[in-house]
Amino acid sequence: MKLQKIKYLLLAQDMQRALKFYNAVFGLTASVESDFWSEMNFGDSIVALHGGGDGSRNSTDLSFQVDNIVAACKLVRDNGGRIVTEPDKRPEEPIVLGTFADTEGNEVMLTQWVG
Repeated sequence: MKLQKIKYLLLAQDMQRALKFYNAVFGLTASVESDFWSEMNFGDSIVALHGGGDGSRNSTDLSFQVDNIVAACKLVRDNGGRIVTEPDKRPEEPIVLGTFADTEGNEVMLTQWVG
């Protein structure tokens, strides 16, 4: 057996809306696209969207590290997401950490390295 890839799965109620959000905010591009399963890429990283979500709150362990967390929060808001936890410098850690909810209810961490 040989591991081929690792994918991170999020639920989507509206696949096109979710794809548009992640493209507009983070520049992720769809490599596979259907109403039930889509995959978005950034380098070798894959975020997959599975249809059938109901839009309810879904806490995840996914994290996006960006170079400007304030600008990222603005893009999240401008594209239909919401900020759950405003960015805050973590004591004794070299990051600023916030949390956003995407258009589908998935809560994702947003970090900026300041070390």
